[in-house]
Amino acid sequence: MEASEELRKELTALKLENARLHRELQNREREQEKRYPLSLEEFRRYGRQMIVEDTGGVSGQIKLRNAKVLVVGAGGLGCPVLPYLAGAGVGVIGIVDNDVVDTSNLHRQVLHNSTTVGMLKCESARRVLNKLNPFVEVRTHPVRLSNANAFEIFEFYDIILDATDTPLTRYLISDVAVNLGKTVVSASGLGTEGQLCILNYNNEGPCYRCFYPKPPTPTSVTSCQEGGVIGPCIGLVGTMMAVETLKLILGEYEKIGFQPFLKTYSGFPEQVLRTFRMRGKQSNCACCGQTPTVTRESIESGLIDYDAFCGSRNYDVCTSEERITVEKFEREYRTRSDSNYILLDVRPRHHYKISHLSDSHNVTVKELRDMDGELEKLQAHIPNISKDSEVVVMCRYGNDSRLATRLLIDRFGIPSVKDISGGLFKYIDKVDPSIPKY
Repeated sequence: MEASEELRKELTALKLENARLHRELQNREREQEKRYPLSLEEFRRYGRQMIVEDTGGVSGQIKLRNAKVLVVGAGGLGCPVLPYLAGAGVGVIGIVDNDVVDTSNLHRQVLHNSTTVGMLKCESARRVLNKLNPFVEVRTHPVRLSNANAFEIFEFYDIILDATDTPLTRYLISDVAVNLGKTVVSASGLGTEGQLCILNYNNEGPCYRCFYPKPPTPTSVTSCQEGGVIGPCIGLVGTMMAVETLKLILGEYEKIGFQPFLKTYSGFPEQVLRTFRMRGKQSNCACCGQTPTVTRESIESGLIDYDAFCGSRNYDVCTSEERITVEKFEREYRTRSDSNYILLDVRPRHHYKISHLSDSHNVTVKELRDMDGELEKLQAHIPNISKDSEVVVMCRYGNDSRLATRLLIDRFGIPSVKDISGGLFKYIDKVDPSIPKY
């Protein structure tokens, strides 16, 4: 009994001592906070960044900690931007992306990995950033940016990063940022090239509409899915976005003065980085000019229709009778011994070389268009084709093949032409998965 009482007293004494030590530690931390605005861990973490004279030392680090940055897109551009911002200690980082990780992303979107395939990109990115820097708050917005939600999302943040890949989204981001008085760091990349600019700098610089009052034609816009991209090239442009963001937070342009610019990068055959001076804010700009028509009200109400403004390619040029499924193609053409037809693959040559059906001929849509309907020119590529031929057309997804089908019927005068709905990739999915899919 005496032993247990003694033990109880010892435990009570230990608890009191632990409480006293805890209070002392808290008091020491409070004293340290009064003396130093950063924790000891933050000093260790950011020390080699703070000793760079251009960063402003401790005061610059506090600016980074107080900053709130939104990155729209966690793909090829967003992946290098996000960890560098988190590593630098940007206090709050938001990520807008409703897409999921796909295996085809991994060669360039290095924030994701094979274990996160199928996961939301913003969630995959958040997990990495949380492990990289626990001092940073990461907010995710797993939605498609639209007229209806952009203002609500943007309002909380100081700087917006446009890491998207379509003109439609670029106009929306820029327009909303102008109406909220936010600066935008905007970049794009395709193939081995990329470009970067700063929009609406402190409400004084030009916006996206100042540079491009009219959008490019839909046929001139190529996506990474169509044109491909080299990972390190787009990664370098994304890294430059991070640099520009840090410069904005640290007030670098307030010291040196801001001049509108466009940086262009080319990775092949030699790496070249150029900076072009751009014109300033335009007084007649529809968004940031003297009499703007692109207002918050017109955007949120849907009066500004970005789909209609930017347009889209019209692939719907074939009747239902002029299209066949991959199953019907396999059943009525590929497996019939008496079937005599010409299979035309209209993908670009370098796509065709990656994988194709063995009995196909490769002539691109552009080549067909440039032939002006002259059958003799087509026969230089496919000697046995004639106006009596039965032709089946294939492309990657079933879009360009529809355009080619229309050309062959209307301009070359070949009446028996069928488009394969869904293209080669649908054929791989439904019929022959042994064919390489890129």
